[in-house]
Amino acid sequence: MILQNFNDTLRVNSASSQKSNELPLAGIRVLEIGQVIAGPFCGQLLGHFGAEVVKVEPPGVGDPLRVWRELDVDGVSPWWRSIGRNKKSVTIDLRKQEGRELVRKLAIKSDVLLENFKPGTLEKWILGPANLHPHNPSLIFTRVSGYGQTGPWSSRPGYASVTEAESRFRYVNGFPDLETGAMSGPPVRPNLSIGDSVAGLHAAFGTVLALFSRRAREAKGQHGGQTVDVSLLESMINLMEGVIPEYDRKGKIRGSSGSSITGIVSTNVFPCKPSPTNLHVPSYIVIGANANSMYVRLMSAIGRPDLTGPHYARNQHRVARQQVIEDAISAWTRERTAEEVEEVLQAVGVPTGRVLSIKELVENPQVQARGMLEDLPVRNPKTGEEWTVKVPKMVPFLEGCESKTRWAGPELGQHNHEVLVEELGLSEEQLNRLQADGVIGKC
Repeated sequence: MILQNFNDTLRVNSASSQKSNELPLAGIRVLEIGQVIAGPFCGQLLGHFGAEVVKVEPPGVGDPLRVWRELDVDGVSPWWRSIGRNKKSVTIDLRKQEGRELVRKLAIKSDVLLENFKPGTLEKWILGPANLHPHNPSLIFTRVSGYGQTGPWSSRPGYASVTEAESRFRYVNGFPDLETGAMSGPPVRPNLSIGDSVAGLHAAFGTVLALFSRRAREAKGQHGGQTVDVSLLESMINLMEGVIPEYDRKGKIRGSSGSSITGIVSTNVFPCKPSPTNLHVPSYIVIGANANSMYVRLMSAIGRPDLTGPHYARNQHRVARQQVIEDAISAWTRERTAEEVEEVLQAVGVPTGRVLSIKELVENPQVQARGMLEDLPVRNPKTGEEWTVKVPKMVPFLEGCESKTRWAGPELGQHNHEVLVEELGLSEEQLNRLQADGVIGKC
């Protein structure tokens, strides 16, 4: 009860600028039965913009992400407080028939069923579209998997790291051998689960498209339910820009390019003198002077007008002389701190950006001015201890829509009573029996 009162207060305070029922997805119920990142990231986006997201978790253990990476003072990952925000946690054992029946009833009362199990799992549980559409023809299935619901690879387990490799994303990340141009050593992995998050973005976009489509279908007297089929592999392929058409038309195979980007000069990371306040930490700055006029201003600012003129006038000319140009820029930046480089170049309209630490990012005035960070109150129900956790706000920003986090990722099973008794209609006796049988976790 103490925890419930705490969260009730949080909901009132955090939604004071705009009520949750005024947000774009207000009135939409999402039943999230996926776990870890890809599906839950989609649910996080939908929930931030007003959808009621009911997350089903295994009793006792919950979503594995609750204990991934760093753990807070209560043994729960701060990451969970972020990705689980604005969601209601219900604990149901899907391995049990009675548990699947509860999920079926919840799905029938929902607008969207969001899942990221291996294809065929819902069908095995008798919870697939063919099973539920007769009872709720408007239900949208948002299904996130490694390779999609069809095709020869559909039954493979989907992992972001694997699909990042298979989509060719990893092939363009790394450092080439300066003599051969081939990749030197293994490809570099960004220290984030890019494939999962990109798939989650595609899933959220697809869900909103399906909701629009449902409205149009039902206006014509048709069933509005459909499946949004999102795969990690295809989501990553969507990021490949011109790689495929360049190969198709010109036979070009774009490989790794270190910290630069193939075919655009000058855009790269350049070394700087360490900051006087942190002499032992390498300092770098990104300079993006790929427009013709910007390039001329850059060369003038660093005292190298000899690298301008007809032989450097356009990007294709500069690509042929990339090493000479970048050596000249590096020689100049090495003699200055990143702050000094930024001051000089921004004064002449050349885009620059220091490679920031997490501390610098959190303290960045632009990030703070835009309200990009939120401090979410958290309370340990066992000890009563309270603290806050800083999380990035969900974007995009919509004019007239000041969406804020209404509550942090909840305690495991925190909303069992609210969802299963108050909304689904179970009696207290039924709830107690199902908890005793292990079908529902204890609150």
